Amino acid sequence: MLVERIRRFGPVRFDEFVDDALYGEDGFFSTGRGAGRRADFLTSPEVGPLFGAVVARAIDAEWQRLGRPDPFVVVEGGAGRGALARSILDAGPSCGGALRYVCVEHSPVLRERAAERLPVEPPANVFGAAGGGDPDAASPFVPGEGPIVTVLSDLPALKVTGVVVANELLDNLPFRLLERRDGDWAEVLVGVGDDGAPVEVLASAPSDAAAVAEQLVPTAAAGSRIPLQGSAAGWLRRARAVLDRGRVVVVDFASTTPALAARPWREWVRTYRAHGPGGSPLEAPGSQDITCEVAVDQLAARLGPPAGDLSQADWLRRHGLDQLVEAARADWHERAHVGDLAALAARSRVGEGQALCDPTGLGAFRVLEWVAGP
Repeated sequence: MLVERIRRFGPVRFDEFVDDALYGEDGFFSTGRGAGRRADFLTSPEVGPLFGAVVARAIDAEWQRLGRPDPFVVVEGGAGRGALARSILDAGPSCGGALRYVCVEHSPVLRERAAERLPVEPPANVFGAAGGGDPDAASPFVPGEGPIVTVLSDLPALKVTGVVVANELLDNLPFRLLERRDGDWAEVLVGVGDDGAPVEVLASAPSDAAAVAEQLVPTAAAGSRIPLQGSAAGWLRRARAVLDRGRVVVVDFASTTPALAARPWREWVRTYRAHGPGGSPLEAPGSQDITCEVAVDQLAARLGPPAGDLSQADWLRRHGLDQLVEAARADWHERAHVGDLAALAARSRVGEGQALCDPTGLGAFRVLEWVAGP
């Protein structure tokens, strides 16, 4: 349908193309593809349950910092099939009795798959009285009834106390693409070639977009490209607005706009298909994931600098990964001669720790945190 629209009305912006390729009717995520061992790429929650166990510790730390509120709401953006939610719940966090866990997932297919692995209840049981009721009514929460899990298609439209977490979501949100040309800026559009395949079309960038690009990278070299990540910044702003008190935690590929401009754009715009690199971002729309490293300076321009900015490896260690891995290592040494499921699980956890902290892989991701309220 996008190709037909382009034929009728002309080229579209790059972010419009990405949005359709990922989230349109036949888009990559809309058709149920994405993360998982049998899917197209592997994120930290799919490595194994260790990542979720450490995130559960971080959630508990925030619950304690906020004075052990009940209810305590965790909103996960881009929850996919529910892998992170499942491992957090399985970790048995101390806040469990107060916990209301909200999986936010745009794709109806992925929402259904999350509901297959999670004890999903109606939204009214999270946002109204725990026994049911009208979610728009001012019915009180019933304390100590958690954890209660629900699934939504978008961020909740009310304020809560808790944590919003997004693991590898912002890099999947649509972005505009600009190119420095002879002292000015051009915008990369997507048209249709004679063979019906998508092709790049360069056009003068609108004055507002050119002004933003000039402010971000005034010394950009001719031919360099940058993303404009208004969708990521907008989502993050809405996420923080959900919280009256709490913390937004974002885990993702991250850099800065000047650093991205200094690199070939195909290094920071990546595609994935069947656990390997995909082709050109324009190739076979809907058949591959399209990602873009997150420019932290663009987020900070909208929300202020993050209160926390650590590598994933350092953040996980701050929240107890090493203790969990060492306990697993001790279990493995104690039970290796038995070779039972407990021994194999312990050995697997040691391997998970190594993968999650790999400085050339997942360990190099950034964990960015913004605080809401006192």
